[in-house]
Formats: sequence, structure tokens, C-alpha cells
Amino acid sequence: WINKYYILDLQPENSMIRWLSAQGFTVFVCSWVNPDRDKADFGFDDYLEKGVYRAVEKVLDQTGANHVNTVGYCIGGTLLGGALAHMAARGDARVSAATFFAAQHDFAQAGDLLLFTDEHWLNEIEQQMDAAGGVLPGAAMADTFNALRANDLIWSFFVSNYLMGKAPPAFDLLFWNADQTRMPKRLHMDYLRSMYGKNALATGAFDMGGERIDLSKVRIPLYFQASREDHIAPMNSVYRSARAFSGADVTLTLAGSGHIAGVVNPPGANKYQHWINPALPATLAEWQSGAAEHPGSWWPHWADWLHEKSGGWVPARDPAKGRLKPVEPAPGAYVKVKS
Repeated sequence: WINKYYILDLQPENSMIRWLSAQGFTVFVCSWVNPDRDKADFGFDDYLEKGVYRAVEKVLDQTGANHVNTVGYCIGGTLLGGALAHMAARGDARVSAATFFAAQHDFAQAGDLLLFTDEHWLNEIEQQMDAAGGVLPGAAMADTFNALRANDLIWSFFVSNYLMGKAPPAFDLLFWNADQTRMPKRLHMDYLRSMYGKNALATGAFDMGGERIDLSKVRIPLYFQASREDHIAPMNSVYRSARAFSGADVTLTLAGSGHIAGVVNPPGANKYQHWINPALPATLAEWQSGAAEHPGSWWPHWADWLHEKSGGWVPARDPAKGRLKPVEPAPGAYVKVKS
């Protein structure tokens, strides 16, 4: 929910949603609201109940299915991991398999973003959110991420556009990157202090929805995707997160490129590569030494895994014919909200 979902549906050639549908999967996506000051007090409990649980409920209601496969990207994956442990504690078996894109649950080696979580910086962020009515402005979030890759996302444009006078090229990823969202104060401060500051989720010290979260209690099959050059969810951090689910059957794939292009890499592009190793040894270095490299996208490997977890085939579903009627045409109102 730090960014808008249409990164997975930018255009026909690189749309993951279109590709998954073509493989025979029924795909639902959460379009998270871009929160304003009326949601300043929303926290993880609200996102659990109003986000994950309500989405699962509506998908099953619409399809008549008993189970659903879920995907969490980045902080959405952090929430999903906690939600799966919450479901395990409550005996809720509606999610039968889950996938994580560039998602962290163990933040002990979370990379450069740890620099922004000392108490002095957190106080600055808190003052910024108070001045904005209880939300972190989208521009502040974008500035933080851009600073992590300043050569690519700041200075290259300064040189090309300002010094050399070149017009910026039309680039779908950059358009999406500039479409910023806000964060509720309560949620964001809890995320920074509990996850980055205390590593509470991985150490069993985080409460959500009235339960103490224990990732090791999750028993469903899990698929983790990490990217080799990811500066937001570093591959070693994702690897540690995968191992935190010690009670689950975990499959991990390492993709080339970074936080976005490593995920959004359609097979038709014939770009980058990915590595597969069915084992999950103690360290990433050990995993890499035993991993086999494959050219191109990791999506087909994931799709094979998903097919095994998805039961039998059913006739293609018509979105207009389920129990729930469309509220408005795609992509919906939330995507159109500007920060």
C-alpha cells in the first residue's frame, strides 16, 4: 500500500495480471486507499481486518470457492505474513498457499532503510506527519526511496534534463514511480519502530488482531521471490524472512535486477535471469552456491508452483456474473486519487 497496484498492470506487454489470467488463474487485486487525515489512526489491525480478511471474504463470496492463493508485495507481504500467522492462531484455513514478492519479515539485515529508523529521524518523520494532519505525504516517501538510488533516480535526470536539456523519455515505470501515496501516522510509526527498529515480527514480539504473531506456526506452502539488486528489500533480508517460516514448505527463487524490474519481468521480454534451489540452507551464500541459473523470467516457474496449489480447472469466470456487482469501471477510484 506504499504504491499503487497498477505496477502489475502497466501495459499489455508487461502486465502480470494479464499474464496470470492467460495461464488460467482467476485474479483479484486489492486497490488500497490512498489514506488521508481521516485515517491517521489506522494501524496494522485495521489493515488486517479491512484489507486482508475482507478481501479474502469477498473473493470467496464472489467465486464460491473455499480457498484462495494470496500474494503480498513488499510491505503488503509483511502484512500478509503476519496475517497468515494470525490465521494459523485462529484455525482459519481459507488461504491455502501464499507468495511473497520482495517482502521482508525479518528486518535484522534490512539494508539502507535502517539508516532512516534511528530515534532522531523517527521524531523528524513524526513531526512531518503531524504537520500534514496525521499522514506521511507521498512526496516524503518518494524522496526516501529515490535517495536510496540517487544515481539512477535523481542525478541521472539532473544531468540529462537540466544540464544537457534532453526531454525525459516516456517510461511506464517512472510514471508509476511518480504517482505517490500517503501513509497513516499510526501504521507508519509502528512499522518503522516495531519492524525496522525492534525486528518484532521475526522475534515473536509483535501483536496483531489480538494475537501474538508466530511466523513458525504457518503451515501452508509459501513461495518467496527475491531480487539480486533489490535496495529496498535486500536479497539477504528476504532470505532470512523465508527461513523465519520454519514450519512451512518454502520455495525461494532469486531473480535478476531490482525491487520493481526483478518482479515485473514478463517471459516475452527475455530479460535478466533467475536462480532456483529447492533447499533452504542456513545462509543465502550456501543457497546461491547450490542454485541453478536459468535465463529469463521466473514467472513460469512460479506459475507451475501455483497450478499445483490451485485444484482442478473450472470454466472461466465472468466478473460481471458473480454475487458481487461491480461498483464502477476499472481501474477504480482509488487509483485516480492524487497525493
